[in-house]
Amino acid sequence: MAVTVTQRVEAPIDKTFAVYSDVNNAAGRIKGIRKIELLTPGPLGVGTKFRETRVMFGKEATETMEFSVYEPNRRYDLTADSCGAFYRTEFRFEPDGNATRVTATFGVEARSFYAKLFKPLAWLMRGMMKKCLQQDMDDLKAAAERA
Repeated sequence: MAVTVTQRVEAPIDKTFAVYSDVNNAAGRIKGIRKIELLTPGPLGVGTKFRETRVMFGKEATETMEFSVYEPNRRYDLTADSCGAFYRTEFRFEPDGNATRVTATFGVEARSFYAKLFKPLAWLMRGMMKKCLQQDMDDLKAAAERA
C-alpha cells in the first residue's frame, strides 16, 4: 500500500528542504507529533535515527525512524521496521520557479505472517493515511513559507 501527496511550497528549495528534514523541530511544526528524541549524534544524514511520538487514530504511538537516503535539496527517505511491517516515507524536492514542488510517498510492506493478515485492513485505511500525510505536508508547507 502506498499513498502520495504533492504540493507547491512558496519557498526556495534550500529553505524548503531544511524545514522538511529538520527532525529536531518537527514536534513544533507538525501538529500530530508530540515528541522527537534524536538517537544519533552529529549532523543529519544516512543512518541518523530518531524516536518519534505522535498521535495516530486518537492514540499515542512511538516509532524509531531512520534516514535511509539523504541527498540535500533533492530527497530523503525515512524508514521504520515495526510490528512485522516495513514503513518508508520518501520526500522528493524539485525547483518550481522560485518555489519548490514537494512529493511525499508513504508505503507499508507487510513482512510477518501476522502483518500480512492485516493487509486488507490497510487498504481500507488508505484514505485515512493519505489524510494524515496531507496534514503533515500542510504543516510543513506553512512552516517553510514562514521561514
